Amino acid sequence: QVQLVESGGGLVQAGGSLRLSCAASGNMFFWNTMGWYRQAPGKQRELVATMSSARITNYADSVKGRFTISRDNAKNTVNLQMNNLTPEDTAVYYCNLNQRGGNYWGKGTLVTVSS
Repeated sequence: QVQLVESGGGLVQAGGSLRLSCAASGNMFFWNTMGWYRQAPGKQRELVATMSSARITNYADSVKGRFTISRDNAKNTVNLQMNNLTPEDTAVYYCNLNQRGGNYWGKGTLVTVSS
């Protein structure tokens, strides 16, 4: 089992920035992909950004140029720096870890962007 704990959500005005962090613990393989997904009210959960152990990244088109994902393999953490936030970024953000034999989710952290 893998446990994921997110932190860093909150309320911010449009144009502002937030940094989300996620700490992973448990039975993790070195080769995995960690990342962030989000779910806005009334919408399906969608990919925001992921990064593999080899540091290959994948971003949603809607966040390219504004969000940056990073990870520390030694500390088993993944971060998401979010800049130039818009009200459309309002959602619950979930940390995710995917590895051979398992796909794990955190409980989520709420990000609210006011106009």
